[in-house]
Amino acid sequence: MKKLLLLLGICSVSSAYAQGGTLIIQNLTSNYDFHGTIYANNNVGGGCYPLVISKDPDPIIIPPGTIVKYENYRDQYSFSGYPISTWDVILGAGSPASPRPWNHGSLVPGGVISNNTKWSMSKFQMYHAGTSVPETYFNGDIGGTAAPCNTAPDTVTTSWGSAKWFTITSGTDVYTYLIIQ
Repeated sequence: MKKLLLLLGICSVSSAYAQGGTLIIQNLTSNYDFHGTIYANNNVGGGCYPLVISKDPDPIIIPPGTIVKYENYRDQYSFSGYPISTWDVILGAGSPASPRPWNHGSLVPGGVISNNTKWSMSKFQMYHAGTSVPETYFNGDIGGTAAPCNTAPDTVTTSWGSAKWFTITSGTDVYTYLIIQ
């Protein structure tokens, strides 16, 4: 009985730290490209680290009317229409960013970084579709992680559009959404 309880306890702790499910970015605008960086971090258990940041080296660009899914650091490379080839990993405050390829052992599902991070926020700038011209006033930091790891709001509203960050849990599945409209 003790072994069963120990095993259940380990499984529940493990699932609490498993990478935060699927990140879904929906650019529902008709005239703006999303240019952004996505973040994941450990905001459970007393720390904000490790911190994982998309680095390609350019921002992710998602055209108008497009939906993109990032299931985890590894599988997104093969299955996302807008894959990220390199992730910056910061292990602690004051630590330098360490670039890691999408298939690095610590980033694969079950890897130490993957098991200890959840999708947390995005920094974005909207651009006029198909151009390099930014919409100066439609940008920001947006996220759903509690302070102190992140102080970004979960909603950005401007005269040019809005963005919303939220998470839905269905059974054991976790879906984090960034919807831009």
